[in-house]
Amino acid sequence: MKLVIAEKPSVANSIAEVIGANDSTGDGYRSGNGYIVSWCVGHLIELSEPASYGEQYEKWTYDSLPIIPDSFSYEVKNDTIKQYKVLSELMMRDDVESLVCATDAGREGELIFRLVYNKVGCQKPFERLWISSMEESSIREGFNNLKPGREFDHLYESALARQKADWLVGINGTRLFTVLYNKLLKVGRVQTPTLAMLVDREMKINDFKKETYYIAHILGNGIDAVSEHIGDKSQADSVAKECKNEQATVTSVVKEEKKISPPRLYDLTTLQRDANRLFGFTAKQTLEYTQNLYERKLVTYPRTDSQYLSDDMEETAKNVIEAIFDSTLFDQDIMFNPAVDQVLNSKKVTDHHAIIPTVEIVKQDLKEVPVGEIKVLSLCANRLLCATASRHIYNSTKAEFNCKGNIFKVSGKEVISNGWKDFDDIFKKKYKTTEEKTETDDVNKLPDLTEGMNILVEDTRVSEHYTQPPKHYTEDSLLAAMDKAGSENMSDDVERKGLGTPATRADIIEKLVKDGFVKREKKQMIPTDDGIKLITILPDVVKSPKLTADWENELAQVSKGEVAEESFMEEITQMVGNLVATYSSVSEEDKSLFKKDQEVFGECPKCGKNVVKGKYGAYCVGKCGMGFGRALGVTLSDAQVKNLLAGKKILVKGIKSKKGSVYDAYLTPTGIAPYSYTDSKGNEKNGFQYEYDMDFPKKK
Repeated sequence: MKLVIAEKPSVANSIAEVIGANDSTGDGYRSGNGYIVSWCVGHLIELSEPASYGEQYEKWTYDSLPIIPDSFSYEVKNDTIKQYKVLSELMMRDDVESLVCATDAGREGELIFRLVYNKVGCQKPFERLWISSMEESSIREGFNNLKPGREFDHLYESALARQKADWLVGINGTRLFTVLYNKLLKVGRVQTPTLAMLVDREMKINDFKKETYYIAHILGNGIDAVSEHIGDKSQADSVAKECKNEQATVTSVVKEEKKISPPRLYDLTTLQRDANRLFGFTAKQTLEYTQNLYERKLVTYPRTDSQYLSDDMEETAKNVIEAIFDSTLFDQDIMFNPAVDQVLNSKKVTDHHAIIPTVEIVKQDLKEVPVGEIKVLSLCANRLLCATASRHIYNSTKAEFNCKGNIFKVSGKEVISNGWKDFDDIFKKKYKTTEEKTETDDVNKLPDLTEGMNILVEDTRVSEHYTQPPKHYTEDSLLAAMDKAGSENMSDDVERKGLGTPATRADIIEKLVKDGFVKREKKQMIPTDDGIKLITILPDVVKSPKLTADWENELAQVSKGEVAEESFMEEITQMVGNLVATYSSVSEEDKSLFKKDQEVFGECPKCGKNVVKGKYGAYCVGKCGMGFGRALGVTLSDAQVKNLLAGKKILVKGIKSKKGSVYDAYLTPTGIAPYSYTDSKGNEKNGFQYEYDMDFPKKK
């Protein structure tokens, strides 16, 4: 009997149907035909919290840092214990002779399976299912070509190193700077450098000084030629006036045929970028939509960083293209002879090939697929058509004119063959997408021009312009920046560039938003005040995109067996230790950096200190024990507290008597009186509260 372990129930069910494990009477698994098929629920097991390594780590203190375990311990997550027990029992069954790791074919999928396998203490042999599609044919082929599980040991080591490094940097960095600044400041190996890029862009935008410039135009014979930028308006007016009704001589004409190659197929990052640019989807939404499509068997594996298909997929690509034309994804009558060889390159395929639809798109009712998923599926289909189409070809003409000693320039464009842009135009028209125009958009065809010919300047004008600041990041441009981070300092043959992986970048962005360091404004990603302050106080070693990109490349080398896991972890451990040793204290002025001005409600009648608005209601900063949040069992509003402190009468509704009846009353503070109460732990405490004169509202 073979035990097959998938990553999710939906994937397990698809596999079970193909291999004949049709009996679903077991709780948490299916069986049949010599197989048991079960599943994880994402990450069943996680690294233990610091407190598990000793009582000294329970409280966040500088003296307890750095936290660097001699050996890392793991624990089962509370919400996955039930399924872990199912897997544990199945692994140890006497009739289970071997296992098949069928989790997602990538670094994190490998980690999910291995952690469970090791936690259970299983020593039975296991094989690896490595597939890029959930189609029946792909699953069958995968089971006919199972790989020895130990071939992926280096991939597992890379996953472990990634997980441990994130834990060490996150736990130590977060605790260190939280303790120093008395504010929860979350630090992450990848999210902090990503935030640093956002903050750097924001600083450049804030520091930008807008400048005005002018352009003089000469118009004639259907041509609108422009001068260089002119800083002074009177000078631009003078140039325009000087040239009106004069002859402009053509001094230069450059004609060139230009060809724009088709775009490559989608990897996850480029798919997320286009979905954000065209539909406004967040990176996380796009990943979720694509994962759902994968589990519906409608697209291939999404978490890929490759933009090519392997050389043996020529027939597959042709079949998918035919399926696209036969499905509801494409409803235009167009002749097309795809050049499939353009998307084939085994040397550029890593763990998985590019994302493309599957032939299932003609077998399933696409009307049942949610709108968001259909849009992503259409993107993938359109990209395959574009990538296998011909080049976009156009003639470019650039001409220069001399008029009264002033130089003017004009550009023109004439499309010779629209090529792959036919499919792009059809797609954008269908979904009514809008994009920012490029420099070559709306460039008209020029009349025939030759050097030495003269053009009558029929009219002139002057236009006013402003220099533009850098643009705020969108998720599209931020994903591009994360993908390229540090690459300018890396050679072309490095294993992996950038921050994080295609599979993790969406979660990194969401964490920054959730932690309050970044906010979304329409499509723009804007760092918050706390995000800017955090990057201001952090050292380069934890916020440098270049350094983090170097680590990501090293992790890729670990997965190939080119760098030892121990070597990578030694580097991380040393960095964490140096970080703690270097940043041991900050000034009182710096400590107040993250303090927010609290709203003052008034003066405490007992000690004279300020009463301020807190997270759980009003309180006295003097901590004298005076209570303000409630009156006769009713929670008071901010306005009521302010009026009480000012000695004013307030109306309190919903007061309950000892007999249970409910009434309203006007309360006027007359003084303060001591009282005692029992806190949530059963301890007797003393405090002070208002005494009131009570007046009842008249009944209508």
